[in-house]
Amino acid sequence: MGYGDKIGTMRGELRALYQAAPAATTGFSALTKGVMDSGPLGRKEKEFIALGMALALRCEPCINFHVEALIKAGASREELVDVLGVAIQMGGGPAVMYTGHALACWDELTAARG
Repeated sequence: MGYGDKIGTMRGELRALYQAAPAATTGFSALTKGVMDSGPLGRKEKEFIALGMALALRCEPCINFHVEALIKAGASREELVDVLGVAIQMGGGPAVMYTGHALACWDELTAARG
């Protein structure tokens, strides 16, 4: 299954969760919107921070979503690779494995955009 398919599957699962648990998920959505839409940092910088956290926590669906968000925010592959280097430095061997996922996800999603 490709990264685009994984993102689509996760979105479907999240839609079902949001319908099943609206009280919990509505609050999380409001928190996310509040954090991402305010403050001195831009969306791209915040998405790089979120990606770093996703890599550290080894959350592959989070990695995929934040890589996709970075593409939409106008990040470059070079910026992504620079952040992946910091993640490797901070996380050691396990981070190397997950940064590989992030790079492969970027390459697949940007190739699909043609």
